[in-house]
Amino acid sequence: MTVAPPVAAPPVIRAGGVVKRWGSTLALAGATLEIGPGITGLLGANGSGKTTLLGLLLGLHPPDGGRIEVLGLDPTRAGPEVRERVGYSPEHHLLPPDVKAVDFVRHIGELHGLPRREATGRASDVLWQVGLGEERVRPLGTMSTGQRQRVKLAQAIVHDPVLALLDEPTEGLDPVQREDMLGLIGRIGGEFGIHVLLSSHVLDEVERVCDNAVILHAGQVVASGRLDELRSGGGGVVLELDGDVAPVGAALEARGATLHWDGRRLYVSGAVDVFDVVRDVLADQGAAVRRLAPRTLSLEEVFLGAGRTGGQAGAHPAVAEAARRVLAPAATAPVPGAGPARGVRP
Repeated sequence: MTVAPPVAAPPVIRAGGVVKRWGSTLALAGATLEIGPGITGLLGANGSGKTTLLGLLLGLHPPDGGRIEVLGLDPTRAGPEVRERVGYSPEHHLLPPDVKAVDFVRHIGELHGLPRREATGRASDVLWQVGLGEERVRPLGTMSTGQRQRVKLAQAIVHDPVLALLDEPTEGLDPVQREDMLGLIGRIGGEFGIHVLLSSHVLDEVERVCDNAVILHAGQVVASGRLDELRSGGGGVVLELDGDVAPVGAALEARGATLHWDGRRLYVSGAVDVFDVVRDVLADQGAAVRRLAPRTLSLEEVFLGAGRTGGQAGAHPAVAEAARRVLAPAATAPVPGAGPARGVRP
């Protein structure tokens, strides 16, 4: 019996040559990308075009050039249908201060087409899911930054969307709240089965919670794909040994290898057939090996290398400058008296 090969899942988002201008400012300059299922990080420094791209995906404004598909639909022509199937958590915190959290989330559910009774029940349930069950009747103006971020997440998923667009969902959170938020995003993409596009300027967040990444710089996509594929281009070998490593290092250099030390971890590159060279040297030296594996890149290295031109190593200066901004420590803004965020209700 012939078994048919598995059918690849269709792209969740597809964009080709997208251009968007705001007056004299070119926000997107021919961005092309394809995003599949799962949790995808949209990375870039502030001003790289991330929020503009999210607005285009929602159909809130048309592109000046190029084409966009979200869940197989053109958001410019089918905006209401797209927004019915997509949830959105904006970056800003401009929530109505006198409205209770459960009423606000219920209202957003109704805007997405849920009947009032169903929207009321879902609003309560989803606020429990994000850890605000006991606080769901509090006015939004009395909530901490971390709690308001959870409310924004709840309203983005109250209607059980196919796709959730999250714009800087950890902005202004303290470290404990940030950990909780990343855990919630992981649950949304895992347990709830909702595809997520997470816009962030913090590499660590994307590396920890995302399956895929898209890197934007100056309105263009400079790298995209699955994280494991993006990180697999490191080349070379990672080597850890028991005992004296100096003889092995000397032998490797004699065979033309380039070495980089990180404590007892040795990165070996440069030689032709570097894995075979390392294997032969280890056998000749009788070295006790703790670890021998192909080297993978960190997401930081992927970002820094995203501006390569002409096959030459090293980042384009503009991309390197963007990387320095992206790699800056995540800003945290604890709210006086807010305390740590509550855990997620099981």
